Amino acid sequence: MVPVDIRDFFAASAGVAGALIGLLFVAISVSAERLSREESGAQVHRIRALASFTAFTNALAVSLFALIPGHKIGPTSVSVSGAGMLFVAAALLSLIRLHLVRWAIIRDAVFLVGLAVILVCQLIEGLGLIADPGNSGNVDTIAILVVCCFLVGIARAWELIGGPSIGLRREVTALVRSRHSAQAPAGEAPSDGPRGLPGDRADSQVRAELTRQRWLARRTPRPLYGGLHRAHAPVPG
Repeated sequence: MVPVDIRDFFAASAGVAGALIGLLFVAISVSAERLSREESGAQVHRIRALASFTAFTNALAVSLFALIPGHKIGPTSVSVSGAGMLFVAAALLSLIRLHLVRWAIIRDAVFLVGLAVILVCQLIEGLGLIADPGNSGNVDTIAILVVCCFLVGIARAWELIGGPSIGLRREVTALVRSRHSAQAPAGEAPSDGPRGLPGDRADSQVRAELTRQRWLARRTPRPLYGGLHRAHAPVPG
């Protein structure tokens, strides 16, 4: 049975979950063209959308059934956690099927594993409430897991709409590169040649080409028109 002092929390979380699901529907309708593509990137976006929907629906169902008098929160937690784990298993199989090794997909897999951990904990607490309906500690834990579902759903929705992200690894790499560029010698100019070709090597190739052209110019015989003209010219008297 849900304690009286926590019913206000479930009432508020039900309203928040309903509002977030409505906003998620708007985001999905705006990104419908991107989600309907057949490429692998579109599948990742579909997984993000379904992960957000699963997390928000989980929080909404648990919160609403917690407000109904009686022992409804335990069976509801078991039901929604079982359905959520089926989705997580299908999503992980889909990522494995893509055969893509990218940081974005690895990050999505980490979020899915985190969602699976939340669902397993929710399943255990729900079974505990079914066995002992008067245990208020299980209800408090389920309330905390509802908050975790909100956080996971919001993070997945942010990735779905393409929100900006500032990663620690990316910023540290950019900082190191900027420091390295600032400490480079002042007289060393960047080469305009191909990427990865040092400037001195490009200059040596240019000098070698000029030397070859000069050598060919020396080896080429000059026309004799001038000499013939001088040979047939009349000798002045």
